[in-house]
Amino acid sequence: MHSGGRLVASSHIRKALHFNIGDQLLLRVEDGELRAIPRMEVIRRAQQLIAQYIPVSVSLVDELIADRRAEAAREDSEFHISRGGPLFG
Repeated sequence: MHSGGRLVASSHIRKALHFNIGDQLLLRVEDGELRAIPRMEVIRRAQQLIAQYIPVSVSLVDELIADRRAEAAREDSEFHISRGGPLFG
């Protein structure tokens, strides 16, 4: 432990774990042990976990864009309906 609550790992430990100075790590306590995982590894594992539920033929990006366009069209339609009458009667 370093002053200010910083954890310090020696260079041989960083090399063995493939940690680089400046890497963002996810830290968690498990069974009284501190576990450190690089942030990018956590993201990779999450993507891998989710990918098994998404068919190869499906583009999540295309689906998101279609959803956003449909929502924008609904909002535009609601706006025009709410302004149906003249502003000054």
